[in-house]
Formats: sequence, C-alpha cells, structure tokens
Amino acid sequence: MGGVPSTPRWGGAAEMRPAETAEYLIGALVGEKSYPLASDYWQKLLESPLHLRWPAHRVLQASQLFAQNNCKTRHLAKILVHLAWCLQECVSASGVPSAALVRALNALYISSVFLKYFIENAKSDHFEELHLSLDENEAKPTSFSKGGGPGRFQVKIVYGILLAENYQTIEQLVMHSVLSFLGKVDVSTNTYLLHHELLNFMLIAMSTQLLSGPSPGPDDSHPLIDAMMVQESSFVSLVVSKLLLNYIRRPNFPIDSSSYSIFSEVNQTGVLQRVGSAAANFVLLPFNLFVGSTGEATRSPLAENSLNVLLILIHYRKCIETDYVKDRGDHSSEPLPKEDACFSENPYCKALENAQDIEFDRLDVEGNVQNGPLVRLPFASLFDTLGLYLADERSILLLYSMVQGNSAFLEYVLVRTDLDTLLMPMLETLYNASRRTSNQIYMVLIILLILSQDSSFNASIHKLMLPNVPWYQERLLHQTSLGSLMVIILIRTVKYNLSKLRDVYLHTNCLATLANMAPHVHRLSAYASQRLVSLFDMLARKYNKLAEMSNNKMHMPNGESKEEDNLPEDTTAELHIYTDFLRIVLEILNAILTYTLPRNPEVVYAIMHRQEVFQPFRNHPRFNELLENIFTVLDFFNSRMDAQKMDGEWSVEKVLQVIVINCRSWRGEGMKMFTQLRFTYEQESHPEEFFIPYVWQLVLSCSSFSFNPNSINLFPVDLPLEKQDSFVGEDGQKLQSGGLNGLEQQVDVLA
Repeated sequence: MGGVPSTPRWGGAAEMRPAETAEYLIGALVGEKSYPLASDYWQKLLESPLHLRWPAHRVLQASQLFAQNNCKTRHLAKILVHLAWCLQECVSASGVPSAALVRALNALYISSVFLKYFIENAKSDHFEELHLSLDENEAKPTSFSKGGGPGRFQVKIVYGILLAENYQTIEQLVMHSVLSFLGKVDVSTNTYLLHHELLNFMLIAMSTQLLSGPSPGPDDSHPLIDAMMVQESSFVSLVVSKLLLNYIRRPNFPIDSSSYSIFSEVNQTGVLQRVGSAAANFVLLPFNLFVGSTGEATRSPLAENSLNVLLILIHYRKCIETDYVKDRGDHSSEPLPKEDACFSENPYCKALENAQDIEFDRLDVEGNVQNGPLVRLPFASLFDTLGLYLADERSILLLYSMVQGNSAFLEYVLVRTDLDTLLMPMLETLYNASRRTSNQIYMVLIILLILSQDSSFNASIHKLMLPNVPWYQERLLHQTSLGSLMVIILIRTVKYNLSKLRDVYLHTNCLATLANMAPHVHRLSAYASQRLVSLFDMLARKYNKLAEMSNNKMHMPNGESKEEDNLPEDTTAELHIYTDFLRIVLEILNAILTYTLPRNPEVVYAIMHRQEVFQPFRNHPRFNELLENIFTVLDFFNSRMDAQKMDGEWSVEKVLQVIVINCRSWRGEGMKMFTQLRFTYEQESHPEEFFIPYVWQLVLSCSSFSFNPNSINLFPVDLPLEKQDSFVGEDGQKLQSGGLNGLEQQVDVLA
C-alpha cells in the first residue's frame, strides 16, 4: 500500500528484526482485520519495543487508514480499554513494575497519535467517528485482574452492551483509570514519564473544545471531558490536589537515564515517540528537551502540563438542556440566548474553590465539617511558588482563580506580611505592559482590585518598605513603600492607555483600585503624590479639549464645518466618560484629605504646588462640591504659609516643613463628609465565553501542544497567540463578557 504499513502476515514474527516486528504490529492495528479485545495480538503490540521512526507522511497515511477501518475494527476503543487496564495494573501493584510502565506508555503513545488525528479531522458534531463502543458480539471486559502472570489480563466473556460493573461507557472507564493513576500514584523516577504523558493525553482528550464556538451550547459534544466530570468526588479531589502539588513541587525529569529502568531496558520507550507530523506532532518531548547541555534539569514540563490541565478542567462548562431548549425542538438552528443557558456544576472548579490550607483545620474554628472530601494544600508553598512564576501568564490565571473563587486562600494571602512576593511581579508586569498581552494586564488588574477590597491589605502595603525597585527606569525609587509603588504603577498604566481611550474598563479598574486604597493611604511618597495630581491634570486637559469640541459642534451651522468629519463619532459619550474619570480622581483626593491628611504631608504639598490645575473646575456644576474640600485644605495651608515670615525665597524643604508642622494642628474643620467609594469585582453570569478561549490560547502559545489551526473554531486563529505590541485594542474588549463588566460600585455611608 505504498507508504502505508503492509498487511501483516502472522508466522515467524519472533525471527524478525525489532523494526520489522513494530512495522508488522502497527500495520495490523490500522488494517482491516478486527482483533478481539481478548486476542494475544494486543499483548504483543503493547509489550514489543515499538521504536519506529516514521516520517511525517507515513504517520499521516497510517492515521488515515486507521480512521477508514476503525468503524469496523473498533481498534481505537480497544486500545483505550487496554490503556485503562494497564493503568489499573500500575495503580493496584505495590510498586509500579517496569513492564507495566512499558505497556502503559505504548498504549498511551498509540492512542494519543490516533485520537488527536480523529479530533483534528472530525466531521461529525458528536465525534461518532471515534466509535468508542464495542460490537454487541464482541467480548466485553467486565473485570480486571493480574492473574496469569505479569501483564496478563483475564477477560470474562459476556454479551450485551454493558462495559463493566462501574462504568457505562469506555470514555468513563478510560478517564477513571487516567485520573486514578494521576491521583494515587506518586511522581517518582520510574513514573515521571508516564505522569507527563498522561497529562499530554488529557490535553488531547479535552481538545474537542477547540472545535466548538466560544459560547457553549447544549449541542456541544465533549465525550472525554464529560467523562471526567462525572467521576467520583474523591477522585476529583485527588487529581486537583496532585496537579497543584506538581505545580508547587515542580519535579524535574530524572537526569540519570541509567537509573531510569525504562531507558535501561529498552533504548526507545515506545512507538512513534519521536515522530513529528500533523497527526503526531505532540506525543513525547525528546529526552534532550528535559535536560540542559550541562546535564542539569532546566525546566519542569510536568509542572507546566499539570497547570495546563488544571486550568482547562476548572474553567470547563457543560451547557445542559433546559425546558426552553426542549420547547424549541431539536432542529432549531438559532443559538441559545445567554439568559436561557444553564450549566451543570463543575466538580473540579468546586474542589479548587473549597481547597483548604493543610496547616489549618476549618472544623476547629467553625465547628462543622465540609461536605465531601477536601483538597488540602500547603498554602504557604503555593503562595511562594506563585510569586516565583507570575511572569508566566498561566500562573497569573491560577492566582486569579484562587483569590476570586477560594475565600480561604484569599484570607491567607491577606494576612501574609510579605505581600511583595506576589505584588512585585504583578506590578512589574503592568510596568512592562507594552510587552504583555491585554488579557494578562486585565488579570493582574482584577487581582489587585480584589485585594484592594480588604482594608487590612490597603493598610499593610503602606507599611512594607522597599529598599529599591530595580526594574523601574524613570527614576530611582529608594525606601519607597509598596503602597506608593502600587499607586505609581496604576497611574502609569492609566496614562499609558489614556490617550487612545480604546478600553474604558481598563481605566475604570485602575481608578477603582486607587479609590479603594485612598482612605488607608499612609505616608504616600512625594513621587506618588505628584503622579496623582498630574493624573488629574492630564484628565482635565483631555476633558477641556472634548468639552470645547462638543460646544463647537453644537453651535456650528449644518454643513459649514470641514472639521466635523474629524470629530469622534460620539464626542458626548466620551465627554461623559472623562467626567466620571475626573470625579473618581477627585473622590480619591477627597478620601486622602478627609481621612488621612495628617499622615500624608506630601499629598498636601503636591496639591499646593499644582493648585492652579483645580481652579478652572471650582465653579463647574459637576465638580464644585468635590473641590470644596480641596480648596478648604488649600486655604488652611496657604494662610499658614502667609503667616510665616521668611527671609529669601521658599525652598521645597521649608514649605514641606511648614506643612508637616501644621498637619499636627489640622482638625478637619469645614470639611464635608462624602460617602466613601468602594468598588468590588464580581464575575458575570457567563464568564466561560472569555475564560475557555483564553485558557486554550495560553495552552497553545505556552506549551508544546499544537492543533490544526484550520480546525479551530473556539477563537479566531489569525490573532497572535503569544505577544502583542500593546494591551490597547479590541482584543482587550474580550474580557468584558467575563471580567470587568462585573465591576460593581458599592457606596458605604459613613457613620
């Protein structure tokens, strides 16, 4: 058959060279003949040293032939059943035997190659071409045992459609076995490779999502992911715990291959492992990718893959059929309205949200027991690991998932005294915004907003002093508080994107965080105070320009303006936006002056130094009431300055000295008390429209996993997946559906 493996001829196989044996066995797998589940063929296939090095076109031809014959042979279903059996043997054995690992790896490599081809080239909406079932006349596996020697299976012959006692489908059997191994078998020198390849297999199994649209619907089919979602809660908790522990511990690939039993017994561990093709371009990372030239491990692929799988699992949403869908009928082509969509509970997301610190027992405090098994994690280690790897966008998303969904972890973060461990990498990300993706910037800003909702956080960040900030290039920042740096970076982020105003939510989020921080500001630095006043100045100049354009447009006769075509389409709307921005900045200044003026002489100095920028708005109907307190402060300190008899000109030091002295006598007389602004973040009801495409873009851009771009419907494939020139732009608007639209303002009336 040309480049396709020829039809096998039984007899004399033992006398063939190893490569010929591998060729023979793979040819039988993809051929027309169907081998029963209990046939000795499967044992020969999985126990032989299948170290083929086929070129890409041969792998593709073999995959095409396999797809052509699978509807009759059901060999994909059978190899998956044998994979499940191999994994069950590995789990049940007291020590994972090397022979069992070889069989499991071979079954894993073979099924991964062909499963990925089937998914990438699926023609049906429900993946019927997978044929994950056995014929009624086929012997069905009802139990597994290790009897008959190592690696041998006893299959009870029954007829019917039941697969096993505990599993209704092959998908459930396979995914139960995969999750069982990942959750129960520890990562060791012997098991590292199998753990890693099982995570690769899970990515392939879950990649059916890439073929669906961004809005999950009741007709979407994801058979293998759905099989993961119906597993027992104990298994779910084990898997979530193990994935997070892999991320925390970051186990390295075993360096000494001579001590790695699989490598010592067979030179090549399995079939098609070094093949790169459209069908199998992601099967096994070569050994030299795991280790550097010096022989030392340079990365932890297991930690990265564990994070990829975890993020996909926790953000998956299954849209279920409702009465509305039934009433429409099965043949309706109209998309399901958002308000009518209903989603089943995601057990992995729930397990993550209920995870507890291993050092803390909730029962001791609250006196009640949580329902179901809990994920116990070392929060301290997770906190430190996140701090080390927040440059990775996936770690940012994990941190967001933890602080947004897990109240116990959020509480733990808020009581840490070394908040710079998390905040410094995030602030550096904002500082380098031009080299980051828009979604990464959004995630960081939302995390900061969530943290700023806590008053103790806002107070503690001003007590933590930073000796220097090496990555800040505009000026030297020595002995600056973490709170002052946060104010500086947030204002810088607003200014960076303010000139284009293509993303209102970004600015709103920055200003909302600053507003939450304002009543707790303590000894804000001179530079941060100057930046705060200059932000008002910049917004004011933009506001004045828009107001002038709007007035000219209203008073201009129709058809006489040649400049009208150059005006923004909706100048009035933009003017309202800048009005709101100015009011928020004035609210921030009011909160500092009202509640913390004696502790912030630098803010008073900055306002006095640039007091002319406030004058034009003193009688403005939208701003005058917010400016009354500012001018009350200015009048108080200006009068104290005038009362001083100075020889010569005023210096910065002398002015600041007068301010510091008079701050002690400040009593706030004449100040109006306004309701204190407080902003909170809440996810919208359908965040999956943002998070599912976002997670998969991260997986495709940050890992070795690849997918046929012509088959992807989840997101536009012509968009860059790695880097963008700026976080400004329409790509940033994607977050509105699941992120910053959830920003809500809560106003607490002060007693």
